[in-house]
This record gives sequence, C-alpha cells and structure tokens, in this order.
Amino acid sequence: MFGGGGGLNPRKMEQMMKQMGIDVDEIDAEEVIIRTADHDLVFDSPDVTKMDARGQETYQIIGTPTEQERGSAGGAADEDVEADDSSGGVEVDDADVELVATRTGASEEEAREALENNDGDLAAAVADLE
Repeated sequence: MFGGGGGLNPRKMEQMMKQMGIDVDEIDAEEVIIRTADHDLVFDSPDVTKMDARGQETYQIIGTPTEQERGSAGGAADEDVEADDSSGGVEVDDADVELVATRTGASEEEAREALENNDGDLAAAVADLE
C-alpha cells in the first residue's frame, strides 16, 4: 500500500508530527502505577512518552507490569492515605494536584479541593473541573 521501505524514517515522522502541532517528549520515569478498583498495575523502569497534540496530552507506557493487591504499590505514601481515610480526611499527593491542574487549567488550590472532594480520584476531579 505504501510501497517498499518497511516504515517511515523516524526523522521524517518527527517532522510530520511537528507540522501537525504534535510535540513528543520522553519522560525519564522510574515507576508508573495504574490503580484500578481491584488491583494496582506497577511498571518498574518503563519507557514513557508524552504526546501533546494541541493541548490534549496522551501518555504511552511501554513495559511489563506486575499486578499487586490494591494499595500495596507505592509504600509509605499509601499508608499515609489509609491513615488519613480512617480519620475522615484524604491526603492528596502534590503530583496528582499538578496533574489535575495541568489537565484542566485550574489553579493548584482548585485542583487540590476537587481531589479532596473526590477522595483522591483523579478522573472524578478532572471531570468536576472541566
């Protein structure tokens, strides 16, 4: 269909993406944790790429996750959250606040409040602010 070659030259692909307004950055991540209702998927030393296409950020994670019991990934930070949950409050991670603020354009204070109101649920906090 595209003829010969077996793929696009990476340099040409990068040029084409820039022309379309797509920025791609490699992120030097040590660990990525995806929390689900049932378990955590933990990627150790993953390859993470952030693609920004006209304000819409997309993250690509390449690696093999290990499946862990919900809340066991992340060590001490999760213990702090659990301790705060029992007293009625939620400890909100600064990285989560920054992520919600960046994604929605809200201030960090508004992002923190949205996360606290949604028990630290990133998706719900973003939905409230959009």
